[in-house]
Amino acid sequence: MVFLSTFIILFGFWIFLSGLLDLFHLSLGVIACGLVSWVSRDLLFSQQRVTKKHFIQILRFVRYLFWLLFQILLSNFHMAYIVLHPKMYSLIDPHILRFRVRLKSELSLTTFANSITLTPGTITILIFRNDFYVHSISQKVSDELLTGEMEQRVAHIYEEE
Repeated sequence: MVFLSTFIILFGFWIFLSGLLDLFHLSLGVIACGLVSWVSRDLLFSQQRVTKKHFIQILRFVRYLFWLLFQILLSNFHMAYIVLHPKMYSLIDPHILRFRVRLKSELSLTTFANSITLTPGTITILIFRNDFYVHSISQKVSDELLTGEMEQRVAHIYEEE
């Protein structure tokens, strides 16, 4: 059941990204997703049985992805504003933030770190225990990150609230 659930998720993602529904691409998708599902069968679901809790987490994660894509879009606009502004050098204020998070599981820490790195203007440098070190390009970006909204949303996905 774990293999099948992982395969269905990956294959659905494959179809979404490729957008090609011909026999060649679908068969490549089946082979690739089958191989990845077999090799990483315990990555998405650490237990041998898939429960209702797993599907709730998947739905929460999909909802989070839409929010994250919107945040990435807003950050792209902010980065374009900085780069195209005549006083660009006064707007750029790079620094490294250090802050502690409440997240506990490796999956939630990884999701949070990757979400930070995907957002333009920030990059996760180091995670040491529950301390995050993040490079930020401007004070506005730092302030938005320190509000904790992203961390709260990730905690909600994995029920670490």
